Amino acid sequence: MMSITTAAAASSPLCPPPVSRGRRRCAVRAQAAAAAGGGEADAADKSVEIMRKFSEQYARRSSTFFCSDKSVTAVVIKGLADHKDTLGAPLCPCRHYDDKAAEAAQGFWNCPCVPMRERKECHCMLFLTPDNDFAGEDQAISLEEIKEATSKF
Repeated sequence: MMSITTAAAASSPLCPPPVSRGRRRCAVRAQAAAAAGGGEADAADKSVEIMRKFSEQYARRSSTFFCSDKSVTAVVIKGLADHKDTLGAPLCPCRHYDDKAAEAAQGFWNCPCVPMRERKECHCMLFLTPDNDFAGEDQAISLEEIKEATSKF
């Protein structure tokens, strides 16, 4: 009788149909592939980490601060990372677009967007000038803070 793992592996697109002694080998490959399933999460964490570092560096360079409510910062950074992964550019996640891919290609709303670069106006409230009522005192946020704040989404 074939076990569930072996049956799943036998029908898996990762392996060709098994031949006599090949079932064990295919089942091992299927188990390894399943164990590697966290790869998507690792890639997402890497993207968020890249955007986190970018955001911290840009805040310091532009003399701006993150929102006093760090969950705002976390959600925006996560949105930028998601857009970077899906569109190839960190398109502002706080706006509506009829065609996100076209907007990303145009570049106007890619972070830091033109209004931020030219006038220090950040629609997302990611980069706030010290005189903004919502500006916090931080120019840093940890990956753990981002994960915690965005785990509900």
